[in-house]
Amino acid sequence: MSFSLEARGLWFRYRAEWTLQDVSLAVPPGEFLGVIGPNGSGKTTLLRLLDGILEPERGGVLLKGRELKRCSRREIARLVAVVPQEAPFEFPFAAEEVVAMGRSPHLAALAFEGAADLAVVRRAMESTDTWRLRDRNVNSLSGGERQRVLIARALAQEPEVVLLDEPTAFLDLRHQVELFELAGRLASEAGRAVVAVSHDINLASQYCRRIVLLREGKAFRVGSPDEVIRSEALAEAYGVKALVDVNPVSGTPRVTLAGLREPGERETP
Repeated sequence: MSFSLEARGLWFRYRAEWTLQDVSLAVPPGEFLGVIGPNGSGKTTLLRLLDGILEPERGGVLLKGRELKRCSRREIARLVAVVPQEAPFEFPFAAEEVVAMGRSPHLAALAFEGAADLAVVRRAMESTDTWRLRDRNVNSLSGGERQRVLIARALAQEPEVVLLDEPTAFLDLRHQVELFELAGRLASEAGRAVVAVSHDINLASQYCRRIVLLREGKAFRVGSPDEVIRSEALAEAYGVKALVDVNPVSGTPRVTLAGLREPGERETP
């Protein structure tokens, strides 16, 4: 099987302690992979390694079979789009201008967007319900509106890999669902490899084909939602008691929190 993105035995640390330890994953075209785990487990660091912003101390990342460290930033930007948690803007760009920035990797130096580029920008904004915001100052938008503009910018890159870092952090319930449905379509219909870091386990369970559960920098569980989202695994990773049953609509695991797990407490069968 060919993979759009591979991580092979990644080790990384900012200081003395390892932030990631021997983490591997492979994402083929058309897969929507979720990455979950508590704060400090290495989720955002993993995305930065996958995008080449950080370089692992050991191991490596392959982008369409090619070592990421051998690719230029322009080459990476043509293939990989990243939606960060936040992206402050110092200048009063209009929302449409921000989305048009996604076309930069495809343009010659000092060139302006042509009609085809602007058509891509419009489609990206329409798919994220932001076309109506196109003339608004991006700094005047709500957190949720700005996040959807950033997602539209990523789509305007027409990438083969999309990396989402907490994409629903500022969104209301409707737009949370729309975002995950959009990410799912990018994978299943457009054939893109999509990796989303999320604190919302239920959304990840419902929309992601596979899930990586990080714990203390390690891939604690990897597999389908049924294989990963289990009461004992969540107790170990998050330190909480959780009831896991079946979502009656999607048939996927559903999590209901039942309180904190006491240190040393064992899960009842």
